Amino acid sequence: MIPSDNQILESLKVVRDPEIPVNIVDLGLVYGVEINEEGVVDIEMTLTSVGCPVQDMIRSDAEMAVMRLEGVTQVNVDFVWTPPWSTDKMTEDGKRQMRMFGFSV
Repeated sequence: MIPSDNQILESLKVVRDPEIPVNIVDLGLVYGVEINEEGVVDIEMTLTSVGCPVQDMIRSDAEMAVMRLEGVTQVNVDFVWTPPWSTDKMTEDGKRQMRMFGFSV
């Protein structure tokens, strides 16, 4: 069985930017998710900055999180920089979490 886009997004909520205490979905870093009938998942996402030193770690964490889903055979994470990330892309839950940790959004 192939997972839905929502199931993939839920699985990505375990992935956190180590510098920000919020998952990558609620941060608004995930721009798109596609899965084909062979179980190949393509994730288009960004990071909070182009020079993010933990890019490889976030890619690996995202790949592992999605590979745990039944029906997924491969995960490809593509980092894009357009449009650039801003706090406007965060979910309301993500903004609430940031405020709980003392960040202003």
